[in-house]
Amino acid sequence: MAELFASPEISTDENQGGFWADMAPVQNKGPAYRVLARKYRPVTFEQVIGQEAMVKTLTNAIEAGRLPHAWMLTGVRGIGKTTTARIIARALNCTGTDGKGGPTIHPCGQCDSCKSIAEDRHVDVLEMDAASRTSVDDIRDIIDGVRYGPVSARYKIYILDEVHMLSKNAFNALLKTLEEPPPHTKFIFATTEIRKVPVTVLSRCQRFDLRRIESERLAQFFMEVAGWEKVTAEQEAIKLIAQAADGSARDGLSLLDQAIARGNGTITTADVKDMLGLADRGHSIALCRHLLRGQVSDALEIFHGMQQAGSDPVQVLQDMCDLVHLLTRGQVIQDFAQSAALPEYDRQLLVDASDVKVPALTRAWQILLKGIGEVQLAPHPAQAAEMVLIRLAYAADLPLPADLIKQVRDAAASGAFAGAVPAGGGSGGIPRARAALGGGEVVQAVARQAIAEAPVSQNVPASYKDLVTLFDTHREAALHAQLYNNAQLIRYAPGILEIKVGADAPANFISRVSQCLSQWTGRQWMVTLSDRAGETSLRDQQMQTEKKRTDHALSHPLAQAVLLNFPTAKLISLREQAQSPTPVADTDIGAEVATDGESGGDWLDS
Repeated sequence: MAELFASPEISTDENQGGFWADMAPVQNKGPAYRVLARKYRPVTFEQVIGQEAMVKTLTNAIEAGRLPHAWMLTGVRGIGKTTTARIIARALNCTGTDGKGGPTIHPCGQCDSCKSIAEDRHVDVLEMDAASRTSVDDIRDIIDGVRYGPVSARYKIYILDEVHMLSKNAFNALLKTLEEPPPHTKFIFATTEIRKVPVTVLSRCQRFDLRRIESERLAQFFMEVAGWEKVTAEQEAIKLIAQAADGSARDGLSLLDQAIARGNGTITTADVKDMLGLADRGHSIALCRHLLRGQVSDALEIFHGMQQAGSDPVQVLQDMCDLVHLLTRGQVIQDFAQSAALPEYDRQLLVDASDVKVPALTRAWQILLKGIGEVQLAPHPAQAAEMVLIRLAYAADLPLPADLIKQVRDAAASGAFAGAVPAGGGSGGIPRARAALGGGEVVQAVARQAIAEAPVSQNVPASYKDLVTLFDTHREAALHAQLYNNAQLIRYAPGILEIKVGADAPANFISRVSQCLSQWTGRQWMVTLSDRAGETSLRDQQMQTEKKRTDHALSHPLAQAVLLNFPTAKLISLREQAQSPTPVADTDIGAEVATDGESGGDWLDS
């Protein structure tokens, strides 16, 4: 965005519908050629395309006189940041044809200020390339100049292009001046890397984010330019140029200039494809068709042909990503295939691959993204690319997630689940929040529902405590110890067990529990591990129960009397008394003291 106006005069041509610049003769050889990107650069707000929101805000601010002291224009290359800055400078300093006008949204283009700004020779409009002048000394020149008023213009305007390139010290040196500049000074900043600009600078500016120009609008503009240049252009060729411009008017005009030179005044689709390197796109589309249908041999044959023609393996995969993205948009956006902006071969691909569903496309997208990184790091990129394509082709034959869930549901309903398999393991412990059945959250939910709906056998434990006792009955001491001492119950139902265990549990703990329960109860069990907190372990529950009984027994008056007379006495055990014992005299307290009925009939050994 750092091009400078070099023409002494810019005017409009009513017959062509655009504007053009007369160039002074150079050594009597006729006017020098002016590239389209400079020839058709906007000089008024009306000529700026694709930035309606910004133009409306700026024009309203100028008309209302609500002018900030600093603007920050940001966006990708070639969308009009520096051009907009120059238009603002002309709008603020235009004096009109009579020399008495004020700031206006319609610069006259005839006054001395407009002409000198257009020719980049106005003494009060200073444009600095921050990419080449990044130091504090450069900013110090601006700070020193700000103190003096404008020589001939209404405002002294500083335009800093690529402002993000300034050093940290340069930004800091500018802060105070930028916060409270003199009323006759305005700053206009332009940058493509807004994140590199300190927030202390951004907070002192009025920010405008310039958008990428839509390809349809660019195509319309390029067709108008072709007409102004008296060039015959095919509509499809202009669409290709607009898409290749990627939202940048300057890039698109440069490509249009190149296409005009290539076709010698005629722009054809074939020439544009060859110029943009799109001649192989047909091969890429054919490759995509074969891969999404699992036709490996045909796909590899096309890939080998593209390789011999000089195609880069990484570029082939990136083209495949573009096509998969295109197909996905075609599936989720209604009437996307009928868009006028789509080239004909892309539209045909959408029709041919309309049977490929979104889950398969998202899976292909993930394979391609991972494959691009592999190819970039591989010692033999072509071989790595072949492996990615083979993987993509074979993945096309895999069932979709919805089909897998249906298979799990059907298998669970028929009792055909195999023994539970741990989701992973190792000597260091077991993975958390994974089902013994394996699979994701959705598969687990379906399997859990199917198991819960299965008929309940008489051998199924009625409670979690009964289930743990079952392991003790069958002499599975290690599993019983884990379930009794460490396991926290999250959920229990016939056929479903969700628990939280310690990290020291063996790697095959879940599979062993599931296999044992299936063998003893005659039905399939789904055992899952969770990181959520559950009930306390059975051991802790038993300890809490014993503590309550002990506290209740010690609160009995007789126990209190024992402890009062024998301070060193300790409670050893509590045992149930089948029948009420003979009361003991208050003066004869023995080693064993029976409690009354309020204490539940316990004996207290001291």
